[in-house]
Amino acid sequence: MFGEILQAFIKKSPVAVMVRGLLENVLDADKIDRWFDTVRKSQYTKEILFSSIVGLMLQVVCKRRPSVHSAYRDSEIAASIVAVYDKLKGIETTTSQGLVQQIARESETVIKSMDGANPPLLSGYRTKFLDGNCIEGTDHRLKVLRGTRAGALPGKSLVVFDAELGIALDVFPCEDGHAQERALLSQVAETIQAQDLWIADRNFCVLSFLLTLHQKSAFFIIRQHGNTPYNPLTELKFIKKSATGEVSEQTVEITTAGQTLSVRRVVVELEKPTRNGDRQLILLTNLPSKTVPATTVADLYRARWGIETAFQKLEGHLNSEINTLGYPKAALFGFCLALVAYNIYAIVMAALRATHRDQAINETVSEYYIAQEIATATTGMLIIVPLTEWTLFAQANSAELASMLLNIAAFANLKKYKKNPRGPKKAPLEKTQFPGQPHVSTAKLLEAAAAKAAAKAT
Repeated sequence: MFGEILQAFIKKSPVAVMVRGLLENVLDADKIDRWFDTVRKSQYTKEILFSSIVGLMLQVVCKRRPSVHSAYRDSEIAASIVAVYDKLKGIETTTSQGLVQQIARESETVIKSMDGANPPLLSGYRTKFLDGNCIEGTDHRLKVLRGTRAGALPGKSLVVFDAELGIALDVFPCEDGHAQERALLSQVAETIQAQDLWIADRNFCVLSFLLTLHQKSAFFIIRQHGNTPYNPLTELKFIKKSATGEVSEQTVEITTAGQTLSVRRVVVELEKPTRNGDRQLILLTNLPSKTVPATTVADLYRARWGIETAFQKLEGHLNSEINTLGYPKAALFGFCLALVAYNIYAIVMAALRATHRDQAINETVSEYYIAQEIATATTGMLIIVPLTEWTLFAQANSAELASMLLNIAAFANLKKYKKNPRGPKKAPLEKTQFPGQPHVSTAKLLEAAAAKAAAKAT
């Protein structure tokens, strides 16, 4: 199927080959430019193709280049760097959102073709995690920012993750860094489908949103906000002790805009407080009590913490927040491209799950070592592997692409990507030795410690 040179890379760096092949397919330049022409509003191509900007920014997002300017110097873009920045600051948020949605649809098709999805968290429901991300403050390069020391926030987003597929399903970007996350819920509500199970933190405990979910035959587990009004219909009753604490439940009534909804209120008395010091976890849900007990509700909400891990992966393994991009549209485009890259990683993980079914891939494979392989092998592949080899990936349909990925994933030596879980943190050692001495001799200290150990042994 593959040439001799590419086959050699497949044997040594299969993950890097899979990622490169996926980029050739889902972000094929001609396909992306055609797509851009169908979704753009006011922006047009002129000197720089949209696919060229995507390719340039992916190098920064995937940490192959440290900055936009560095990636530009290595690109074949004929226009000036000023033109590149002008293009970036004009990319519409609808385009950034649409790109994430488009790649998510393609990712879903490929993952399902490989039979590489995770087991459902709750059978019969499509579980979706909803959370917000505020892009960190940028450099004060823009003229309007130079006179202030305050943090410059270029925007925020709501992100929807699919628990079963392991992908970022949708994003709702907002240019106003001060906007409340709740203000974006009306956009999220338009995407709700029947039998969805939405799991979210208390920031999204908005009664009108809960009512909309129920009206659309969807379900929710949302942490109750401290200011959420409710009318108890039953007494709080102890149910069972779970892995995290004692679980109790009652039925309550919530009312908004003259409409009333009866929901379950699940209270977990935590054995260990959250990192914010909370000793109690209070959840509202409309899941049926006959089939989904309160302890299951509590366990499902605990799975939501995985979305925070997803954001940590975006920050740790990808350059999701490029602090040199001060213009909101540019910063949000960079973040959305990080979600695209995250989905490509998710396809690779799905291929590994489908190929190595006897291994707990999610628990044992480290994205850090995957990213490391990609960083070290990609440049060599681009130089040595003939372009015709990558054409196989670019022209493949979803079923053909899935077959190729499974073939390559079989060469993965999982030992190379194994996680190294750290033990519990130790209390910091109080440093009281040698007061007033600016330096110590390491060799003398080691010699003294060895002598002390030898004396103790005798």
